[in-house]
This record gives sequence, structure tokens and C-alpha cells, in this order.
Amino acid sequence: MPNASMRSTLSRQWELLKALPARQPGISALELSQRLAEAGFKVSKRTVERDLVELSNLFPLQCNDKGTPYGWYWTPGATAELPGLTVSEALTLRMVEDSLRPLLPSFMLKSLEPRFAQAHLKLQALGPQVPTARWIDKIASVPPELTLLAPELDEALLEQIQQALLDDRQLRCNYFAAHSNKVRELVLNPLALIQRGNITYLAAITEPYEDVRLYAAHRFQQAEILETPSRRPDSFSLDDYIARGALQFTSPGAGPIALQAWINEDLARQLRETPLSSDMELEPEEDGHRLTATVQDSWQLRWWMLSQAGSIAVHEPVALREELIRQLEAGLAVHRGLPSLDRHAAHSLHAP
Repeated sequence: MPNASMRSTLSRQWELLKALPARQPGISALELSQRLAEAGFKVSKRTVERDLVELSNLFPLQCNDKGTPYGWYWTPGATAELPGLTVSEALTLRMVEDSLRPLLPSFMLKSLEPRFAQAHLKLQALGPQVPTARWIDKIASVPPELTLLAPELDEALLEQIQQALLDDRQLRCNYFAAHSNKVRELVLNPLALIQRGNITYLAAITEPYEDVRLYAAHRFQQAEILETPSRRPDSFSLDDYIARGALQFTSPGAGPIALQAWINEDLARQLRETPLSSDMELEPEEDGHRLTATVQDSWQLRWWMLSQAGSIAVHEPVALREELIRQLEAGLAVHRGLPSLDRHAAHSLHAP
């Protein structure tokens, strides 16, 4: 088994081969040493020159020595496509692996599994010698909200959902509707798969309706791909759908609202750094600040406001303020062990 020093040398030389262009005038040893340094291999120009001479005995490499500096490149007609991964490619695969798994069809994942495994092994092997390979141990992505465990996904059902989406076919399914606490039989027209945090959603149109709705993948209990072509509106754009606030769980027909509220200094300090909208304004007033902003009317907005209880008081829209008051009163009643003042308001905290 090669030792750590030999693994580092082999990996460096492999990175060097992948950096070579396929045609003249080629690339100089100095430029190659700089590229290797960017990839985490700190070696001298002289070491690169020795590597190139050694590798030219094994691979179809050419040196353009008609001028200085010399340029190295692949012999015309020889393939420059090498198997294996560079360190940056291995890092990229490791960083996106968890996000890709619920979104890619199974046949694509099967073809990527060897690459995922190779990325793990490469970074593990090079870690002691190459600082860049240790980068994966020095970064993390943490959601700002309370971290919940990911729901269990039935892989067979997920594969059916993905295949129906891929083939543009309708999907007959049994789906547990959380808001009604019932299992419903639906015929869906799949439009897109969307990952939001640790939950995968299918955006689809339910027969015989026209509006696009979200269905959590882990709530499917049975799925069958139909021969019927999926009904996909020409006007549907995934980017536009997300931009309109669909993943903030907007109510049907809801749009932007002009929010006016009082906020305290602590929340104002936070919003100066991360504004609610591009047109947000803060004006100092007694014991706090007056907030104005155009925001999407959504459940996400309500959840955020409820999480800021004591730091924000909504002035307008009046309907939103009254709704928040009902929900806060219902929450107080539950905490005090009293009968709920508004059980519908308490339930709506968990919607959709």
C-alpha cells in the first residue's frame, strides 16, 4: 500500500495532468505550479518540471520549446480526459452529496455513487498531506431555524415520483394530508421537485384543478405512474414559482403586503444587516423604530413574527395584526393550562 508521501505525489501528478491543455502553445511550468498551489499542492516550479519530464515518459505529452517559457500540452489526437477526481472536484461532491440524493433519479444516483465514494477516499487519503483536502472538516452549513430530524423517505416511492416527473406522466397516489389528518387518493401532474431544508416537496397540479400545490415527499403512502401524459402549463416556470414565494407557504391568492410595525432596537440591529425587503425602511421613534417594508403574505412571515414576540408589534395590515394576537392569546392559554381561546388559531401555528 502506498504511503502518505507517495499518495500525495500521485495525486499531485494526476492534478497536473488534468491541468494540461489539449493544444499548443501549452502552459508553462510556472503557471502549472501556481494552479497546483491553488489546489492545495505547494510545490516549486522545478518540481513541476521534473514531474512533467517523468510523466512525458508515460503519457503522450508535448513540450513547445520554440520559445520561453516552454509550454506543455497533450499530443494532438490524444485524449486529455482522465478518470479520477481533482481535489476541488472531490470537495464539491462531498459538499453537495446530501442535497443531491433526494432530487436525482435513482439511475443517476447509481452512476454517481462511485464518484461519491471516490471523493470520500481521496479527501481521507490526502488529508494528512494536503491542506485543501481538510477543508471539508472546516466548513458547515447550519439552518437558521430549529434543527429537526429529516423525515423518513420511502426510496421506492421517491423513485416513482422522480420517474413520473422525468417522463412527464401523471401520478396516482395515496397522500396523507396533514391539515385534515386523512389519507387522500389523488391524481397529480408533477411539475418539479424542490428541496427546502431537510424536506423534499413535489410541486404538482391535482386533477381536476388548475393551481400548483406542494406535496411533501415523505407523506406519500402509495404511488403509481399512469400512462396519461402530465398536464404541464406552458406558463409554468420553476424560477418564477419560487420567486413568487411558494416555498414560504403562501395562501391561495395571497400577494405582497405593505407591512408597518414597531420593532425594538435589538431586532432593528438585526434587520439592518439582513433586511426583510429591498424597500425596507427604519425610522427611529420612542423606545424603538418604525418598520415599513413590502413583504410576501405567507405562513413563513407569520412564523417569523411569532418567533419575534416581544420585539415586534404590527400596525398594518390590521387583519394580520388581529390574526397574530389571536395566535399569541391561544398560545398563552395553552401554556397556562386554560381552555384554548381559539383552537383554530392554535392549530394554524402548525399549518400547512
